Parts: sequence; structure tokens; C-alpha cells
Amino acid sequence: MPRIKILAAAVILSAVAASSCEAVAPSMWATRYRAPTYNWNGNYAHVQYGQPVAVALPPTVRLQTNWGWGVGSSHISRVDHQFGRDYPGAGQFGGPFQKQPMWPQNTNQFGSYYVRGPW
Repeated sequence: MPRIKILAAAVILSAVAASSCEAVAPSMWATRYRAPTYNWNGNYAHVQYGQPVAVALPPTVRLQTNWGWGVGSSHISRVDHQFGRDYPGAGQFGGPFQKQPMWPQNTNQFGSYYVRGPW
């Protein structure tokens, strides 16, 4: 009989502990504070649009791989920015962005940059 009571208490205690857990991933809090201090885009414009292009990814994505040509030039970086629908109006097109080099050395030079989606 005491074993059943102890088992029942353990089940109830674990159910209460599981229901009080946070649903937010603790590793994502840094993106909220880091994103306002960085641009979502790089220095290069997309060839067809003349400005950087946002590539929307699922909101659970945290890392991206940037491929480079040569020894040791590929690296992994965070995807901090989240796509928003607040459109402020027409902006300046073809701003101070560099054109894609004839022989790109890194995938960041293509003008397509990753942002997390809002859904």
C-alpha cells in the first residue's frame, strides 16, 4: 500500500513539474537582443534585384552554413533576424551595396541572406 501512495505522489509531482516548464527555447533569447545591433543583410546586392534579398526560413532555424572556396573559409553562423510584415513604404533602391564579384569567394557574396519566418 505505501508503494502505491509513493508511486501516485511521484506521478502527480512529475505531472506538475512538466506542466510548469517554459515552452520557449532558452537558447533563442540571445537572438532577441543580438538582432537589433546587426543588419539582416550583408554588403552585396542580388544580381537580379540590385539590392539584398531576404530568404525566409522556418522560425526554429538557428544556424546557417556559409560556404567558401578555399581552405578553412566555410563557417557556421547564427540566423538572428526574424522576418516582419511591417512595410515602411518604398525605400531607396540600389543603395551602397557592392555588386556580386565575377568570381565569388563565399556564399555571402550572392546577395541572398537568411531570416527566420514569423509563422
